Amino acid sequence: MNILFHTLGCKLNFAETSDLGRQLLERGHKKAGKTDEPDLIVLNTCSVTDAADHKGRQAINHLHHLYPKAKIIVTGCYAQLKPQEISKIEGVDYVLGTEEKFQIPNIIKDIEADVNQAQIQTSDVRRLRRFHPSYSKGDRTRCFLKIQDGCDYFCTYCTIPLARGRSRSGSIKEIVEQADKILKEGIKEIVLTGVNIGDFGRDTGEKFIDLLRELDSIESQENYRYRISSCEPNLLNDEIIEFVSKSRHFAPHFHIPLQSGSNEILQIMHRRYNRELFKERVDFIKSVMPDAFIGVDVMVGVRGETDELFEDAFNFIKTLNVSQLHVFTYSERANTKMLSLPLYVVPKKIRKERSERMHELSNKKHADFTASQKGKKGIVLWEGKNTDGMMSGFTGNYLRVSAPYNSQKINTFELAQI
Repeated sequence: MNILFHTLGCKLNFAETSDLGRQLLERGHKKAGKTDEPDLIVLNTCSVTDAADHKGRQAINHLHHLYPKAKIIVTGCYAQLKPQEISKIEGVDYVLGTEEKFQIPNIIKDIEADVNQAQIQTSDVRRLRRFHPSYSKGDRTRCFLKIQDGCDYFCTYCTIPLARGRSRSGSIKEIVEQADKILKEGIKEIVLTGVNIGDFGRDTGEKFIDLLRELDSIESQENYRYRISSCEPNLLNDEIIEFVSKSRHFAPHFHIPLQSGSNEILQIMHRRYNRELFKERVDFIKSVMPDAFIGVDVMVGVRGETDELFEDAFNFIKTLNVSQLHVFTYSERANTKMLSLPLYVVPKKIRKERSERMHELSNKKHADFTASQKGKKGIVLWEGKNTDGMMSGFTGNYLRVSAPYNSQKINTFELAQI
């Protein structure tokens, strides 16, 4: 079968789709090219916001319009949370939940047959305990390696535990073996990804810091690096930060979810830290790695966020020495605790205005960080894309640098002017 893969959402989704793709190719199926007519479409969805659900529906309609004869499997978080809704969309043949997506290589023979209505296969994610290792290779230089899945936090606004289940991890031995294999294939950068990666090892009795140490000691090749994806501030402790600052292969790049700069809103959200702890983490990173890039997740417009609390949060975030904000606008999610709390509901127009202000602040912070690095040198990993005779790559502290295209430099490190 010619199979078209389409992925929405996070790096974790991309890692899982890529791994499924490799399994299907090993069984004799083919990845549909741009000019091919696919027999089967696998759509891996996100459901972090209403907008994510909307993109999922748009993708289904678009793909069915383009390839009306193709069978369509919809999986991912949206499929786990709203299978009945998806099953009613024209063109959908199978809706597979969080655990069932990993059975696609086994059930694909059934999909070849005609079905009168969409078949739904989902299970109770609360019972999931198995960890499915996955990694994706987006290009010749970078790989997303899944080290953890699920979350035990149950924040009041969030559906991730409902979509992906409880926290579970691979073993250190398993993850290191995968990383070693990836590096032997010539990949130079590995991004460690998961839902709550700082929680790594909770179910196996191992520790995240010990995983980092083992990964840093791999000798498959001399020049390679890791990036740590989003890590909760209460789990990103001084030991981890100090290790990264002295490590051989970990980039000075952190992504830390804050969500709100208001302690009152953090309590409403059931976050496990306050803003004082968050600032301590940022300040400590900058004390040992002054040039480190720090990205921050921020959510605006949640229930209970009055004008006064938003201004308090905004003014606090202005004081943080961070490099960029990843801004989310709150949207009501079914079966989350926040919907049952008797709180002020922020009008959607005001949510949009607050998002725009946060984006403006993000642009300023990124411009200030970029200016602070001007004239310095950084280790750039060159990528293969040729854009009007130019190539580009990222420094360890996540600044994009450009240079005249040179095919000999692709997937190599170079000390370059920022």
